[in-house]
Amino acid sequence: MTNRPPMTKIEPDPATGAWRKELGHRLVEGENVLAALPVDLDASLRFGPGWLVVTNRRLLGRMPGAEPWSEWTLTSGLSLQLTEQSGVGTVELGNGERLLARWHYTLAHQREAQRLVQRFGQQVESLAHGTPLPAPERACERCDLPLEPDEEECPRCTPEPESTSPSTWTLLRLWRFARPYRWQLLAGFLLTLGSTGATLVPPYLTMPLMDEVLIPYQNGKPIEPAVVALYLAGLLGAALVAWLLGWARTYILALVSERIGADLRTTTYEHLLKLSLEYFGGKRTGDLMARIGSETDRINIFLSLHLLDFATDVLMIAMTAVILFSINPWLALVTLLPLPFIAWLIHIVRERLRTGFEKVDRVWSEVTNVLADTIPGIRVVKAFAQEKREAQRFRDANRHNLAVNDKLNRTWSLFSPTVSLLTEVGLLVVWGFGIWLIAKDQITVGVLTAFLAYIGRFYTRLDSMSRIVSVTQKAAAGAKRIFDILDHVSSVPEPAQPVPMPEVKGRIDVRNVRFRYGQREVLKGVSLSIAPGEMIGLVGHSGSGKSTLVNLICRFYDVTEGSIRVDGTDIRSVAVADFRRHIGLVLQEPFLFFGTIAENIAYGKPDATREEIIAAARAAHAHEFIMRLPHGYDSLVGERGQGLSGGERQRISIARALLIDPRILILDEATSSVDTETEKEIQKALDNLVQGRTTIAIAHRLSTLRRADRLVVMDRGEIVEVGPHDELMARKGAYWRLYEAQARNVDHESPLPEPGSWEKDGAARAA
Repeated sequence: MTNRPPMTKIEPDPATGAWRKELGHRLVEGENVLAALPVDLDASLRFGPGWLVVTNRRLLGRMPGAEPWSEWTLTSGLSLQLTEQSGVGTVELGNGERLLARWHYTLAHQREAQRLVQRFGQQVESLAHGTPLPAPERACERCDLPLEPDEEECPRCTPEPESTSPSTWTLLRLWRFARPYRWQLLAGFLLTLGSTGATLVPPYLTMPLMDEVLIPYQNGKPIEPAVVALYLAGLLGAALVAWLLGWARTYILALVSERIGADLRTTTYEHLLKLSLEYFGGKRTGDLMARIGSETDRINIFLSLHLLDFATDVLMIAMTAVILFSINPWLALVTLLPLPFIAWLIHIVRERLRTGFEKVDRVWSEVTNVLADTIPGIRVVKAFAQEKREAQRFRDANRHNLAVNDKLNRTWSLFSPTVSLLTEVGLLVVWGFGIWLIAKDQITVGVLTAFLAYIGRFYTRLDSMSRIVSVTQKAAAGAKRIFDILDHVSSVPEPAQPVPMPEVKGRIDVRNVRFRYGQREVLKGVSLSIAPGEMIGLVGHSGSGKSTLVNLICRFYDVTEGSIRVDGTDIRSVAVADFRRHIGLVLQEPFLFFGTIAENIAYGKPDATREEIIAAARAAHAHEFIMRLPHGYDSLVGERGQGLSGGERQRISIARALLIDPRILILDEATSSVDTETEKEIQKALDNLVQGRTTIAIAHRLSTLRRADRLVVMDRGEIVEVGPHDELMARKGAYWRLYEAQARNVDHESPLPEPGSWEKDGAARAA
């Protein structure tokens, strides 16, 4: 089983048919599968194919690598527990007294696990009451898993939907962006009203032309040129006025809509930048790019073109209806006969399009996600010769996009011709009723001619209004996805009344800090005091909580319990930007933006002079290699630092941190991904960087932390040892074990012993 990233389509599983065949002969008569979970991790957390299946009678399971299936008859004493820790999900079966079985799976199957546990609980409860659940009638065509009767899409093969369906009323929330341009919008509305009225003048003038000029001429009365000229001048004048007003309103409203779209993009992007790292951890780059880019473009087109057309259509229909009733009420009533049927069709189709276009947006984000994954990672793709695989991913995402659009188009293709048919039928009814009225001498030919002219415009606008249902629902779906970002509240909020940040000396107090990622507790009551100017080294196995502690100190996340204080001030009471201005961060993988070397060094201080930039580069031991580049400090850096070595990128990153002169410095594995010679150069730069600053350094190479004032050893979210290198080595505890393991080049990933067992084990070894 392939563990794919979130929000991507899961491919059909070639093993699915095999497990259904294998299970098929085990099912007894009347036994039906209710839910199934791919169990893709064995007891040692190694990958392999396995399954956990609940039927209307039993729970059946097969562990990866195990041939026989285990089974348990469903009784009221059985229960399934679902837990998640360190990226691994666990399902435990118990009978109230003891644990019967345990299965592990990757979190790509979390939704299927939740579904299986839910169906298991429902079936156990229903059996206790003597009302077993009905068997699923359908299965997914792609993965063969059972579907509920009301499920249109498989929860495994489709991304998790947004919380609510898009509604047309969502578009009204755009008023906050339109409000600054309300006077321009009012002018546009008045121009629309005037231009629509001007377009209704020509049909009205056809009545006297027919009844006073053409029909009398056929009866032998001569045509009066002055009268004809007057009517033709009226037609020409109305056309010119309609053109002038139409041009003015289109120009004004187009300018306004472009500005609304620009404000929407800017506001969304600015809000996105204010959100915490937790939000970005659950989102795909391609999806966010699509929301800010294509969704705002769609809304912009709706505002500049379709909304204007809709307003014109409404005014045209309303004004035409008034004119028709003023000419002949009975003929007007016949004209309006198709309206109830069209309104009913619009209501039915709107309900289907409402969710349909959101699905289209979601599926389209799958396509952009593949691009956002593959293009930045093209070097990895080529290094592992995975071009065909990525092409297949794109092809599958594109095929899924095509299938969803085809389903939507089937609905739309039936709706539009049906509306056209109803309007044509309505026109025939008007012809027939009008001829009957003429035969009864109740109206003249001129009146019928004018009616037909108005009806042509009326039905054209009615058909146009029906078509706008599609673009309206597209815009509503796009607006909802935009407001999903704008409505998201950062988990690192700005204080309501921020406290001014005092002059930072660099003292850090971590007081009984606890932190959770979802249901998993990562830090468990961590307390640590760091003196101003002190260098602290954080060490421990991967997953021990080192990076989490650093992220909390930088306030990328907020603590669940406890507090972090800098110089006695709780960092949650200070504006985020004011606090982070005093922190310098050097990461394991330095990120450089597309631009010049100088621009990247001055990223944290854009107004820095060239002298300051060069001084920072010299201190970071980067000046020499920068001057060897073709254009020196004005040399362009490719995207993500392409064209520079890892060590060169790291030294530019150090220069960037030096330039802002921070009082608190965070070094996160700053030398772990370079060779020994480069590490020496970087270490010289770091020696300049840490002088006089409170420094927290994370490193797996323990030898790089020997100059730290104190070393803090972490394990399983707790601090287990604190002290200088020599003192910790003399204790022969947790740090000594880590150091000796590195010296012997043994497996670093084996878990540390329980904190209480270190002293005992050390004493035993000494004995």
